[in-house]
Amino acid sequence: MYRNMCRCKIKGGRVTDRNLRYEGSITLDRTILEKAGIFPGEMVKVFNMNNGARISTYTIEGEAGSGTVCLNGPAARHFETGDEVIILGISMVEESEGLKNWSIRIIELDNLNRVKIEKG
Repeated sequence: MYRNMCRCKIKGGRVTDRNLRYEGSITLDRTILEKAGIFPGEMVKVFNMNNGARISTYTIEGEAGSGTVCLNGPAARHFETGDEVIILGISMVEESEGLKNWSIRIIELDNLNRVKIEKG
């Protein structure tokens, strides 16, 4: 049996930009992606702490050190610049692969979207 597991959680991030006239996605600072273990093009879930919106989209690599958290395409209608977000990376995991030792990588960002805490 496979379980749908949260592999990583990025919290405390702030939306830096919105780009409605783009096909869709979330652009994230490359440093954030690397620390979280998320690849460009990987599907993620994004939650808006300000209004409760929840979306699924894919990631685009932004400039390292830029602090970019930019919602693109239709998702831009559900987020405002400055909104706090949580981003989850999800994996399908076979139970026999050792779920007893499963842990979630937690990345906490500061107000400038720089990594301040890493766990897991």
